[in-house]
Amino acid sequence: MSRLRHDGPLIIGGGLAGLSAALEAGPRPVLVVTPAPLLQACSSAWAQGGVAAALSAKDAPDLHASDTAAAGAGLVDLAAARALTGDGRQTVEWLAGLGAPFDRDDDGGFAVSLEAAHSRARVARVGGDGAGRAILSALVASVRAAPHVTVWENGRLRGLLQDDTGRVRGAVIERDGRLTEVLATAVVLATGGAGGLFARTTTPGALLGEGMALAYRAGAEILDPEFVQFHPTAIDVGLDPMPLATEALRGEGARLIDAEGRFLLGEDADADLKPRDVVARAVHAARLDGRGAYLDARTAVGGAFPHEFPAVFAACMRAGLDPRETPIPVAPGAHYHMGGIAAGLDGRTSLHGLFAVGECAATGVHGANRLASNSLLEAAAFGRRTGRSVAAETGGQGQARAGEGRPDLAPEALTALRVMMSDSVGVVRDAAGLARAMVLIERLEQEARGALPVLAARLITGAALERRESRGGHYRSDYPQTDTAPRHTRLRREPEPPTPDTMAAE
Repeated sequence: MSRLRHDGPLIIGGGLAGLSAALEAGPRPVLVVTPAPLLQACSSAWAQGGVAAALSAKDAPDLHASDTAAAGAGLVDLAAARALTGDGRQTVEWLAGLGAPFDRDDDGGFAVSLEAAHSRARVARVGGDGAGRAILSALVASVRAAPHVTVWENGRLRGLLQDDTGRVRGAVIERDGRLTEVLATAVVLATGGAGGLFARTTTPGALLGEGMALAYRAGAEILDPEFVQFHPTAIDVGLDPMPLATEALRGEGARLIDAEGRFLLGEDADADLKPRDVVARAVHAARLDGRGAYLDARTAVGGAFPHEFPAVFAACMRAGLDPRETPIPVAPGAHYHMGGIAAGLDGRTSLHGLFAVGECAATGVHGANRLASNSLLEAAAFGRRTGRSVAAETGGQGQARAGEGRPDLAPEALTALRVMMSDSVGVVRDAAGLARAMVLIERLEQEARGALPVLAARLITGAALERRESRGGHYRSDYPQTDTAPRHTRLRREPEPPTPDTMAAE
């Protein structure tokens, strides 16, 4: 295994969070490692809704923070939420300055849309439903032009390097089948979420929670891993991953109906704009009952589909479905992981030298249920904060332990795990289903020791089994009540002590 010394931060992940951190860390030299070419296989590029921020005269950061806290079901850190929403306008303007082509109103201001659980229209969009790719494209162009940033594409994170104090000193990276130990002043995990652990998901299949699993193995604190958000309107046309029908469609008046045309959540005009966990369970129940679930946008959008929501329109047409004429079949799909590596607003984790930002991090702003379109805001706003923070890191002086790679899970084993996670650790959970999932996880742990997706699945499933209540994205049919006093799940593994043969001189 070769070893490389990089005199600056090492950022793992090429999505919105990682690239925002990379840009803001300048002029310090930054090395970005991403498992796929930029713009591919990251959730940021797939985001349809936009960036939530208080941008209109009728809105304010405090209102946005209040909505964020309400959606988070008692587990939102209000100070963190206020910091996030306070950064809203500045973050959108920064992205626009980089070239993100946000939709504009007649006066040249940011056009904003209403999404579920927001009390105001505040979601800045691009081309109706193309925000994620357009914003990330602007950042990619800026990163490629930045002299302080080097990008290693097609590089996989295989391990973290630590010294004898536990401080993170770098990472093991695999490129072209070869392992390299990269020593750095700090490591930033921007590895995305865990949606790929589920058979029914709207996220890239490569996102398997591996960053969270590695951080846990190294001894970092993991916060609330049981909280997974399931988007209620994943398009159910047999594709993996499932295309997404953006929530903005319901903001424009599209309605959820069953096969007989009856409203799933009631006749009120705003009935379908409840928090995502409520809507997802209604869609799940209708499908379980055999009534089916469909998103009817024929009247609300109709002929405007091709130019108002081109991504959704194209996905439907590829599946042989014209949403101007036919309701869209939908099902809940794993969409966002609220839990993850416990991190501060500047990305600092409980381990010196290790930072986390974006979906793999749990900063307290999402609590038990993320407010729609807060994810892109968090990725960019806290990505910038993290970049400034890691730029000041100088690194440690101790010897770094020799790194080691982790085995991949065999395709058939990963398929079995994904099906079990969707069936038993999905929208509605109970003790029997969670126990079945744990049995499979324990078997896979024996068959593929050290496989990171299995550890990530254990963290999510084990915490779900221990949380005997229903709150936000975590719903237990055997414990449907919500406890009076909200509590966090905090998990931490003691790191393995170093031995002489695991030390390597720098």
